[in-house]
Amino acid sequence: MSDVKEFEGLTPKTTVLGIQHTFVMFGATVLVPIITGLDVGVALFAAGVGTLIFHVLTKFKVPVFLGSSFSFMPPIIAVAEASGGDLAFATGGIVVAGLVYVVVSIIFRFVDFKWLKLILPAHVTGPIIILIGLLLASVAIDNATGNWWIAGLTFGFGVFVKIGFERFGWKFLSALPILFALIFGYVVSIIWGIVDFTPIREASWVGLPNFMLPKFSGSAMALIVPVSIVTIVEHFGDVIAIGNVVKKDFLKDPGVHRTLLGDGIATTVSALIGGPANTTYSENTGAVALTGVYNPLVMRVAAVFAIILSLIPKFNSVITTIPGPVIGGISILLFGMISSIGIRNMIDARVNMDDPRPLIISAAMLVLGVGNAAFAIGGLTLSGLALSAIVGIVLNVVINFRSFRIGENPLAENE
Repeated sequence: MSDVKEFEGLTPKTTVLGIQHTFVMFGATVLVPIITGLDVGVALFAAGVGTLIFHVLTKFKVPVFLGSSFSFMPPIIAVAEASGGDLAFATGGIVVAGLVYVVVSIIFRFVDFKWLKLILPAHVTGPIIILIGLLLASVAIDNATGNWWIAGLTFGFGVFVKIGFERFGWKFLSALPILFALIFGYVVSIIWGIVDFTPIREASWVGLPNFMLPKFSGSAMALIVPVSIVTIVEHFGDVIAIGNVVKKDFLKDPGVHRTLLGDGIATTVSALIGGPANTTYSENTGAVALTGVYNPLVMRVAAVFAIILSLIPKFNSVITTIPGPVIGGISILLFGMISSIGIRNMIDARVNMDDPRPLIISAAMLVLGVGNAAFAIGGLTLSGLALSAIVGIVLNVVINFRSFRIGENPLAENE
């Protein structure tokens, strides 16, 4: 945990832990620009700078890393196709989407924390956290399916490092299961003959990212800005999830208005230099849960390394050659940890599942989320986690309407 002295301050140990978090976020962060056509180096640079901005605005209290958001990929691709491949219009839309976060953060600055707890009780937040992990499960399995032997060996070695090293008394080394498992899986993949070294040979050692100024158009903003409504809902789930991992209520301190502001400013800054939207990363939340090291400084170390990596194309290419099965094996651990945290959240809050009210709300949320239900309103489509969270919040308000009128938690005796 972060209050343990050996993990306080900038030391070799916190530096290594930060490097581990860089590896954790790397695959997903570079995947977004690879798919959309944005620059990989800019995405890494923006992720690092955005994370540092977030930490400053949240008083250095929240151990999260901000990486490229997957939610914005469909509209980015749509804007690029409509504008003849000019991605600057897409980043212009993302600039405005980030400003929407800022506006919402100002609104929440004046919302009493008591009402946030009423709107987001454990029987709503628990299923949200569970779904974050479950909805990512298909990503882990898709990667692992390429070679289950390598995925299984990588997964098994990660478990051995975490459990075995801890039993041997190697506390610090046991906090590095992801880094060790990735190296082990990569070596096995080389021996197996499935690593393609061509990108490494072709990459240069030093180079600036291809920064790009945004362009603005009404049609591009109409496609991209509504997505911010979905990602704001997801933001709540991510902040609640990391809070449950470290057993702190970040919705209260530093406050959801600050976390939203940090996310929004980071997204706007990213788009201003040609990068994708940023978002709090569930992968790194899973890593925090797995390692048990909660010091936010570790994430800032990871952010600095991301910025350095953005300037070294050769090293970027090494990481991009890590085979999917290796990523899949590690992801099984990470994403499973997130769902387990959601279950623990409900247990710790003593949610009474014999009571039909929380049972109905949780049941509806899980089915809608796992089933990836979709609902279209005009040009905005809500699906998966976002739809599930909104339905859960609305159901909670409707079912417990009388309690909301008097400002009391209807399940206070249970939560």
